[in-house]
Amino acid sequence: MKPASLALAAAAAFVVTATACAGLKEAMSAHVDTAAKAGSQELSVDRLAKLLGEATVPPRKDVAQAIANAWVDYELLGQTAAKGDTVVTDKALDSALWAPISSLKAKKYYEMVSKDWGTADTAAARKMFENGDILAASHILILTKGASADQKAAAKKKIDALRAQATSANFAALAKANSQDTPSAARGGSLGLFKKGAMVPQFEQALLALKPGEISPVVETDYGYHIIRRPTYDEVKDELLQASKGRSMQVAESTFVAKLQSDGKIDMDKDAATTARVVVADPDAHRNDKTSLATSTAGKFTAGELARWIATFPPMQQSQQRGQLQNAPDSIVVMFVKNFITNDLVLRAADNAKIGPTPEEMTQLHNAFFQSRDAAWTQLGIDPKSLADSAKTEADRVKLASSRVDKYMDALVGGQAQFVQIPEPVARVLRDQTTSSVNSAGIDRAVERAVKAHAAADSASRASTPATAVPMPNGAAPGNAAPPAQPANPTPKKP
Repeated sequence: MKPASLALAAAAAFVVTATACAGLKEAMSAHVDTAAKAGSQELSVDRLAKLLGEATVPPRKDVAQAIANAWVDYELLGQTAAKGDTVVTDKALDSALWAPISSLKAKKYYEMVSKDWGTADTAAARKMFENGDILAASHILILTKGASADQKAAAKKKIDALRAQATSANFAALAKANSQDTPSAARGGSLGLFKKGAMVPQFEQALLALKPGEISPVVETDYGYHIIRRPTYDEVKDELLQASKGRSMQVAESTFVAKLQSDGKIDMDKDAATTARVVVADPDAHRNDKTSLATSTAGKFTAGELARWIATFPPMQQSQQRGQLQNAPDSIVVMFVKNFITNDLVLRAADNAKIGPTPEEMTQLHNAFFQSRDAAWTQLGIDPKSLADSAKTEADRVKLASSRVDKYMDALVGGQAQFVQIPEPVARVLRDQTTSSVNSAGIDRAVERAVKAHAAADSASRASTPATAVPMPNGAAPGNAAPPAQPANPTPKKP
């Protein structure tokens, strides 16, 4: 474009701006003063800031986003109840049930390919036992931890008497009747199978000094006095075979996954880790994001698909993922994404094998969807019947549902109500079939206002609190807890 043309374009833009000034001001004002929208209802910045101020946790952006997202789900749920639930079509329902349908398909496919995995290896089991890679023991324990000198002497006398009686034939009976390690006593003193290093050193050294079938002298540990018996191979053979089968299952599964990924030709995009961190920080904002993360034989894997997988996790787990991945090395983030691409490859393989839910299983999933939605309606007090009993027109029912949601939100952030989790399939139908949004700029403004209000309240509280005359430990200031005392001794390993 020539300079003259550029000047004309700028002039034209100015004219448009000037003539529409009032309209733009109004639109911009509405945008920055709105934190979220759900159908016909809006969550204002002031309202969100007030909720943040009443919350029992400090005002932060992640807390504000969680409150806004919950409000959107509750409002949309209330509006569907008020309008007679016209959003749940068969197509929308099947799309929303993607996660449980995928889980069923993957489970069935895994059962098909793994049926011949994990055969028990008798030779490997015996070798693990004879080499001491896997240990087994039974014991009789008389506790002395925290005992007085007289009590310890009595315990020593008792354990010596038991050792004089102990044989392989009566060991289990003696342990059941006398051992003070209650869980193992119920099993005749058996501690089952364990690896080297699992027990305290004195116990393990005494055990390794025994041949299978032998009984130790009295052994003292920090817990008390023990009599230890090392079982024979035949006595623990079944457990060893099961352990060897579990190991071969792990090897077979690792081999299967490695081949699936290799055959799937997974090719990660250069900026995959950076994009994934952004998606993990706010999955809901990226559920329609077409940005590519990787390609494979299953197709392009996008930011929106990653967001969809993340949404299948409970909120607490999503929060942990955010914390762990934001500062994790790129290699860890790429591995995180690659796991979901592997899931897609499994689902593609299941589709190729024509594996999926039966009609009966689909009916069960549909029923579970409606039951969970109805339960949420009831918990929030916005079920269609209660709304219809109190309001006659649809508009009045929408207003009533919204007022009940507002009342519940006040109780929730104040710690006076339990959190009502809207199941992901229900939330997905609501958001896919209706209009809703969360405004990041509005969220930021609400947090800023809440932080200022919080600081002002703290300042006023400190100003009205008289100086304390009580000396604080370790030089701590009033209102700050002294650091906790450290334990004198670390917790020892189990005997």
